[in-house]
Amino acid sequence: MAKAFFRLQKFLRRTQFLLFFLTAAYLMAGSLLLLQRTRLVLQQGPRGTPSNQALPVPEEMGRLGIIEPRTLQSPGPRLLVHMDALQEPALDQQHSPHWLVSRNSELRQLRRRWFHRFTSDQEPLQTAGFKAMKHTAEHKGTYMGCFTHDSRERTLKGAVFYDLRKMTVAHCQEACAERAYSYAGLAYGAECYCGNSLPAAAAKPEECNIECKGEKGSVCGGVSRLSVYGVEELRAPARRRKNVIYRGCFRAPENITDTFPASLIQPNLTVEMCSEFCSKKEFPLAVIRGQECYCGYPTRRFPLREGTDGLRCSGAHNASTAAGGQDCLVYQTPVQDTRCTDRKFLTTKSKVFVALSSFPGAGNTWARHLIEHATGYYTGSYYFDGALYNKGFKGEKDHWRSRRTICVKTHESGKTEIEMFDSAILLIRNPYKSLMAEFNRKYAGHLGYATDHNWKSKEWPDFVNSYASWWASHVLEWLKYGKRLLVVHYEDLKQSLIPKLKEMVEFLNVTVTEDRLLCVENNRDGNFKRSGAKQKNFEPFTQEMKDLINRYILTVDEALRGRNFSGLPREYVPR
Repeated sequence: MAKAFFRLQKFLRRTQFLLFFLTAAYLMAGSLLLLQRTRLVLQQGPRGTPSNQALPVPEEMGRLGIIEPRTLQSPGPRLLVHMDALQEPALDQQHSPHWLVSRNSELRQLRRRWFHRFTSDQEPLQTAGFKAMKHTAEHKGTYMGCFTHDSRERTLKGAVFYDLRKMTVAHCQEACAERAYSYAGLAYGAECYCGNSLPAAAAKPEECNIECKGEKGSVCGGVSRLSVYGVEELRAPARRRKNVIYRGCFRAPENITDTFPASLIQPNLTVEMCSEFCSKKEFPLAVIRGQECYCGYPTRRFPLREGTDGLRCSGAHNASTAAGGQDCLVYQTPVQDTRCTDRKFLTTKSKVFVALSSFPGAGNTWARHLIEHATGYYTGSYYFDGALYNKGFKGEKDHWRSRRTICVKTHESGKTEIEMFDSAILLIRNPYKSLMAEFNRKYAGHLGYATDHNWKSKEWPDFVNSYASWWASHVLEWLKYGKRLLVVHYEDLKQSLIPKLKEMVEFLNVTVTEDRLLCVENNRDGNFKRSGAKQKNFEPFTQEMKDLINRYILTVDEALRGRNFSGLPREYVPR
């Protein structure tokens, strides 16, 4: 009996030691993982990994031939061969990619990079000893006070801007003044609202207590509170004229006074006079017929789709000689069309999980802008891109599987990643344009252009050799594994915006009004046009590059037709 008890005691001691050892090993592994993640955040810095900074790649992959050793030393893209591609039967070697590339590891690093940024610096400023900010001393506009802010019925219902990293009082004032608004209001430390009339309900000064995201010591409103400034004195006449865009000569609607909600009759009417009048009334269109000025929106009665011959509006830019009969001159004022800017998350989880899939550089962000404004719902993203979140894509911070967004952006390919979705909008763009757009994004951000030095460096040929096959493999794999697809060509969407957008909205099972679609068309560009000097007659592709890309074009075109989709647009035809 004693011997058996001794053996049991010995066994329990050994088990206790084993459990202690396993627990210690588990804690050590967790500590090492935490230290590694901390080091990664420190390397990224306060703004995250720059667009042209590659993520680390294990040396073993280079030695195995998965990644060329030279790519480990260059600032170009670090690409991994997708494991599914290695296991799939080889495609036709004449036209098809001989290997399929994917940035899964690089892109997945983006998913949660920005989360910690939204949980920090969010607390309101302490109000002790903080009565109000130093308004007139630091900023050009006139501080009007703290007001209540109702997001559903806004008084400042003009343009809306977001910048959750760099918003300052001066930035908001300048943005509103550029668009000819009289007032600029800031809320939640990062949101800027413009308008021409003050909010009705004032709030206590201390309730505007959230610090500006881009300016320490300054206040940018509060929770449901606006810090409002008058910016009338900042609006220079030259700047106002600069922001008026000529839309063309159009046939006037039959009952013009019923079509437009505001009007003015003025002798010697000028474009500046009409635009200023309509801007104050907060309308995006200024319509001139002789000495008559009308303000309003694009509507079914006045859709601005088919212009008339410019000769019918003689002196198109001189209102005093404009046609006074059936035709009228139309100008775009600096005021934003806000009929389609309200967006929200889905109130109930979506039953259908929809992807908005594209190769990078194919216009995915622009398509999200159109979908959000057409449907009124946010789009999600497989990645966390802080730059896009800062500009108003609030679905960026929502988990991509939350099903609270109307669709989810993804550049992923591969059987597993594709079959997670119930259906998808597959956005395809000319590979020549896509490659250039993605190269610009890598070296100059979403809205910039790469420099001559970038294009002439060795990174550009390496980039084309790697990414051209990815363009093809992305489409081929979605055609193979996608359950329910709507194929949309970027060029068709750009040329026939409303018909194609209608198809996309119907695919998403959302009903929208014609006026909302016209509002989207009026705001079609959003803030997604690249700035800076664009090179004219620029041809970065060598003949060898063209031969490579053209083979992929033929492969994708054949695959689309094989799935009973229309082939690639004519402009994709090999050069």
